[in-house]
Amino acid sequence: MITLDAQNKKLGRLASEIAVLLMGKDMTDYQRNKIPDREIKVTNAAKMDVDERKLTSKEYIHYTGYPGGLKKERMDSLVARKGYKDALRTAVRGMLPGNKLRPQMLKKLTIED
Repeated sequence: MITLDAQNKKLGRLASEIAVLLMGKDMTDYQRNKIPDREIKVTNAAKMDVDERKLTSKEYIHYTGYPGGLKKERMDSLVARKGYKDALRTAVRGMLPGNKLRPQMLKKLTIED
């Protein structure tokens, strides 16, 4: 198990580091169609360094598929509702490839506040 400390780290840089570790791109025997057998634990997610401007300007957009079903949520309301760990999980999810392996990779990620 790999443990990362999120204290005083930027959200995007930490998310890209986690995505590389989940895909196994740092290993010598990397294969795109295989998931490495490792788990990643992130601690102190609430102590990440997130700018005030990003909290108010970053929007998460989701379309339900129905007419008028475009849902938007700002990062500050997401953090207030679910905490910083969900913002980090969403950032990591966006940096992983969008195929059948993404849900399996995200199961190996544990985030603690």
